Amino acid sequence: MAFLALTLHRAFFEIPQDLLYTMTKLRVLAASLLMAGCLSTAYAQALRPEVAKPLQQAGDMLKAGKAKEALAKVRDADNVANKNPNEQLMVDRMRGAAAQRAGDNATAARSFEAAIASGKLSQAEQAQMAESIAFAYSQLKDNAKAGQWAQKAVSLGGNSPQLKQLQAYLQGQSGDYGAIAKDAAAAVSAAEQGGRKPDEGDLLRLADAYQHTNNAAGQSAVLEKLLAYYPKKEYWAAALGRLPRKPGFSNDRYSLDLLRLRLATGNLTKADDYMEMAQLALQAGFPSEGKMVVEKGIAAGVLGTGPEAARHKRLEDLAIKSEAEAKAGLDKDVAEAKDGNAMVLVGTQLVSFGQTDKGIALIEQGIAKDQLKRPDDAKLRLGLALLHSGKNKAKATQTLRSVQGNDGAADIARLWALLGTGA
Repeated sequence: MAFLALTLHRAFFEIPQDLLYTMTKLRVLAASLLMAGCLSTAYAQALRPEVAKPLQQAGDMLKAGKAKEALAKVRDADNVANKNPNEQLMVDRMRGAAAQRAGDNATAARSFEAAIASGKLSQAEQAQMAESIAFAYSQLKDNAKAGQWAQKAVSLGGNSPQLKQLQAYLQGQSGDYGAIAKDAAAAVSAAEQGGRKPDEGDLLRLADAYQHTNNAAGQSAVLEKLLAYYPKKEYWAAALGRLPRKPGFSNDRYSLDLLRLRLATGNLTKADDYMEMAQLALQAGFPSEGKMVVEKGIAAGVLGTGPEAARHKRLEDLAIKSEAEAKAGLDKDVAEAKDGNAMVLVGTQLVSFGQTDKGIALIEQGIAKDQLKRPDDAKLRLGLALLHSGKNKAKATQTLRSVQGNDGAADIARLWALLGTGA
């Protein structure tokens, strides 16, 4: 799960510079527009011209991106003697907005704190300002105060995506992965119980917290939720990369199945991978699949080029020849399949040759005989055949989810169920 940890730290435990700029710009723009509105209505009547004029100029400069010049104008307003409470509030608000845009986070925090302490702000304004203070303290590396103000913003009704990301960042910096897991798990559970898709960030935080607390089972469960809700190629790569390392997983028997999943999820990219999958398919008695894999590799520009092109061509020729020979003897193989194990094998071969309905029927007959060496493997083959047919996804999913065992069959089946249904 190293990939998930890297993804999480990049996306949620660091605040990218473009996000920092966006968060600051949004706050400053809102503050300056709010200031302009205040100065043009009731608040303007409470401000003397010598205070109102430089503040109005500061707001204009701030909207033009001239933060340092705006701060100078705020100082002009602040130097006016005997300011009344409304005048002081306007000065603090504008100074905080200009200072934050100029990168002076200490001044911004002090100014916004003074504005909140005035007792004249609405709850919504306090929430927005508390978020700005939390952000300022995070830039000052004072995570304790940043966390306190972030929590205050939430208690006042703040719920912006930026605030949530800031809280995730602060939690990650704390190193308290038990608390992170508890908080993220609660958020995921609340979303699911409410019939909503959990936030991707909450799932990533939970996966990372489980990794740091050595909760392998929880980590696997969260990864499957990511596959279900956000089936990205990268998450599939992470899931398929860790599966062969799972205790008890039979790499010998399920190497081809893993490659099938990698191909289906866009994670088969190297020439050696295509070659290995084609060869394994031929060895398993599925020459049509082997030929298909080579053809896909050629279409992708991975096979058929470079110094190994001749080797790729030989494999393709072998697959074509093997397919022809297998088709010629297919009726004989079906007739000779008397026990359950042979029926499952030949039925799976029929499916690979495109005779899906006939293959499914034969696999089901083999399972009904109840003489199988590996019953769960047989159910896996039936589930995949049903999924391949596309006629009854509900039955396919039900069959795949019924596969049990610790050798890898259940894991492969569960992943195909997720991939086949998107849930």
